[in-house]
Amino acid sequence: MKFDFETMLERHGMDAIAVDEIGRGFAPAGPKEGFDAIPMWVADMNFATCPAIQEAVIRRAQHPAFGYFSPSDAYYQSIIRWQGTRNRVSGLEQKHIGYENGVLGGVVSTLNVLCSRGDAVLLQSPTYIGFTHALENNGYRIVLNPLTRDSAGDWRLDYEDMERKITENNIHAAVFCNPHNPCGRVWTPEELRQAADIFEKHGVWVISDEIWSDLILNGHRHTPFQSVSEYARSHTAALYAPSKTFNLAGLVGSYHIIYNNWLRERQAKESSLSAYNAMNVLSMHALTGAYSREGETWLDQLREVLSENVNFACDTIWSRFPGVSVRKPEGTYMLFLHCEEWCKAHGKTLEDLLKAGTDVGVAWQDGRPFHDPWGIRMNLALPLHMVKEAFSRLERYVFNAEGIR
Repeated sequence: MKFDFETMLERHGMDAIAVDEIGRGFAPAGPKEGFDAIPMWVADMNFATCPAIQEAVIRRAQHPAFGYFSPSDAYYQSIIRWQGTRNRVSGLEQKHIGYENGVLGGVVSTLNVLCSRGDAVLLQSPTYIGFTHALENNGYRIVLNPLTRDSAGDWRLDYEDMERKITENNIHAAVFCNPHNPCGRVWTPEELRQAADIFEKHGVWVISDEIWSDLILNGHRHTPFQSVSEYARSHTAALYAPSKTFNLAGLVGSYHIIYNNWLRERQAKESSLSAYNAMNVLSMHALTGAYSREGETWLDQLREVLSENVNFACDTIWSRFPGVSVRKPEGTYMLFLHCEEWCKAHGKTLEDLLKAGTDVGVAWQDGRPFHDPWGIRMNLALPLHMVKEAFSRLERYVFNAEGIR
């Protein structure tokens, strides 16, 4: 079965901030006259979702009643089968799975069990902007454990800094991004095990955001954090969703896997306090459609497309944009550019560079809120011909434009 990842989906007027918000509010600025906007900022995809999802939702919507309901056995069994097939998870039972309106809601609910407002929470940086907003808005103090770059420029966990920050700040909980957003690292079992050993040594509980775990590129493999040790299994709340994988963010629906009875029971109570953390019936059917055999086939093809996009983009940057640093992401569909050398060599600020791109319709994202003062984040979940068009504009009008000194 061949799915269409070559057509640029028309999303204007269809409730998509990726295109309709460009030039307004927190979105990138709009293009100058003569250029159309290419959406490369917010992390959703410019592809049609898997047909099995639409079919499942339409089938349910054809029944003219949408009253109270309970999650079906099919919902839980879909998750259990998916995790077993895709992530080699064993021993997962229905009782270990709980609904979340979103990964960030699950992060906050779990922190509210493990910490008191004002407590320090460990995060790696660069840091997903959603973590920053969610934790600060709920009264937690973020302590950053910066990722380092090795001699090849690859992102690495700094274990010495991690342990020092834990002890100096009396940290009891860490939010861990696996795979990492925005850097795109797919952590190896050895890397995860070393982090888990430090967390165990200091009694740190872990909230592992694994929403990107399906979107692994170029032959890499995802390792669930809970799988690397018995401590990690019993002291981690792992958060997943089909939303990032299948472009379903507008339907809302995530889930957690928590094996520890004490944490699971208290987390469920905490998330229920607002009487808001309840599943949507169409979201439930969307998940069962996504986690089907057809969904697996669709995802495997998507991963090939995203791998090709990432390979093209990184090869272009390395060969044609001197002074721009980027490492090829092993997972996600996001690039994270570091532009300090280029900006300083050409007497430009990051604002200048961002504007030069948005002027010609490359709607990329300011990376400074992700804790990189010279960073830009780019979404590559578009047809390859649109990725090529965006990089052609960047080469001609921005990074190698006439008049740049």
